[in-house]
Amino acid sequence: MVTEEIRTRIQAELPDAQVDAQGDGSRMQIRVVSTAFDGLSRVQKQQKVYGCINDLIANGSLHAVSIQALTPDESR
Repeated sequence: MVTEEIRTRIQAELPDAQVDAQGDGSRMQIRVVSTAFDGLSRVQKQQKVYGCINDLIANGSLHAVSIQALTPDESR
C-alpha cells in the first residue's frame, strides 16, 4: 500500500516519472527517472522527490528512505 501511494504522489508532481518503489514496512528504496531532473544537482533531484513524500516521513509512516533520482540519460 505504501509503495503505491509513493508512486502516485511522485507521479502527481512529476508526470513523466518512471517510479520504482520497493521496501518493507517503513523502509523504502525509491528510484525515479524523470526529465524534470534535467540540469539539477544530485541534491536538488533528491529534494524534489522528498518534497512528494515529506509528510510520510514526518508522521513516521516512512523511516528509512533511499532515493536514486536520475534523468533519462543517466538511467541508461
